[in-house]
Amino acid sequence: MSKPIDCVHSIVGSGPALFLIHGIGARRTGWSKLAEALKDRFTCISYDLRGHGDSPLPSGRFGLDDLVDDLELLRAKLGIERAHVAGHSLGGMIGPAYARRFPERVISVGLLSTAAFRTEDDSAKVKAVVAAMRERGIGNVLDTLTARWFTDEFAARRPDVIEWRKRQVMDTPAEVFLNVFDIYAETEMSPWLHQVVAPCLVLTGEFDGGCNPRLNRQIAEALPHSELVILDGLKHAILIEASDRVAPPVRQFLLANS
Repeated sequence: MSKPIDCVHSIVGSGPALFLIHGIGARRTGWSKLAEALKDRFTCISYDLRGHGDSPLPSGRFGLDDLVDDLELLRAKLGIERAHVAGHSLGGMIGPAYARRFPERVISVGLLSTAAFRTEDDSAKVKAVVAAMRERGIGNVLDTLTARWFTDEFAARRPDVIEWRKRQVMDTPAEVFLNVFDIYAETEMSPWLHQVVAPCLVLTGEFDGGCNPRLNRQIAEALPHSELVILDGLKHAILIEASDRVAPPVRQFLLANS
């Protein structure tokens, strides 16, 4: 366990608090469109994970529990008693891990584009991506990643967004990026998801290879109180490519559980 880090955050809106947790090599700005759609009813708090964006660098290796500690430090700093928590990808692992450890602090949990119940083949594939980045360099594997994150149609229409997302990754220190990718690859939530008692929204894209509907159906079945939404035709980067489609089910869920 490392010392908790005071992560840089942004706040918009009013109403019940909603913490928004981004994924690997991303930034708090990835939530801006969704926050815009929710700020009339919720206080949206997005933050840069340790070592990402404007947040301080960690002093060494860290794990999922350390990322949970960072969120708890932020909650305590802001004086928020209870909040909704929603995360994308790796953030979708941090959220339920936080809710498991601090159930009294959580109103609901959003698990967006995340993974659990991986088969041996599923695990081997994601670990192979991390191994390739270590062997060949992160930049040399980025095209493979972005092809998994964005649909072909979106990539052809918005090459500027693809380059912007790649730049986020390359601007993240390599040791931090590989560290968080290790956490994402090695975390298996299936043994403890049933302990997350808060209402949960499980949401993913139809064509998300690593966080596919098969795995998300199992996630939803394991959680005591959950609902499942599959967004047709989308891959992994749902917040960037299609926030307008993510916002309605998230808003409906949050309002129903506030």
